[in-house]
Amino acid sequence: MLLDDVLTPINGVIFDFHATLVDRGDPDRWIAAAFRHLADVGSATPELSDTEFGALCTHLDHLWQHAHSIDPTSERDLSQARHQDVFARTVAMIPGIKPDLIAALYTVLPDQWVTFDDTLPVLRELRSRGVRVVVLSNIGIDIRNYLDRVGVGELLDGVVLSYEVGLVKPDPAIFAHALELLDVPGSQTLMVGDSPRDDVGGVSLNIRTLILPPMQGPVHGLDAVLRLVGTTTPRR
Repeated sequence: MLLDDVLTPINGVIFDFHATLVDRGDPDRWIAAAFRHLADVGSATPELSDTEFGALCTHLDHLWQHAHSIDPTSERDLSQARHQDVFARTVAMIPGIKPDLIAALYTVLPDQWVTFDDTLPVLRELRSRGVRVVVLSNIGIDIRNYLDRVGVGELLDGVVLSYEVGLVKPDPAIFAHALELLDVPGSQTLMVGDSPRDDVGGVSLNIRTLILPPMQGPVHGLDAVLRLVGTTTPRR
């Protein structure tokens, strides 16, 4: 007996955002963008020693892991103000980094995300198969402008942001919000994320879950989603 004969078809997919559909980008490029922003607004460009620059790059490369020590319960993802505050305090862990540079890094943050090479092809294929798609993110800023700019927004049926609904993953209640937007039962839904802590909260709602750990390179292995969905999903 084939598994396709006994498993409930997947008619909806919930995607995490950061480190699932988009990469964090290059920290050198991020710092350079912050310098340009400061110049554009007429502020002096900070002078960083090679040691300070290297330390900042390394820190930014693992920024949100460091933020966990300041904000272990992810309260930053419940408020835009809290998100900026935790960001600032996390970057300030590096000695010698001035507040104006920290503020500039935060301002240009959304411009640093880079969609994985397989993001758009997989989303387009899901749409062609009639599979509904929602993005669910623990985040304290609105990502919709970015999603629209890179062509992801037009391929979605909804976006659930933690700071807007007052809930953070892995709380099953935020997954319930995503199911409402999908208009698909949990048993017919697949959650795709990178965190074995945050992205498994929908299991209690019968949502199957795929964890794709961080990978090197521009491809994240999202084609695994297409294999799990299969080719027999009915159009909606």
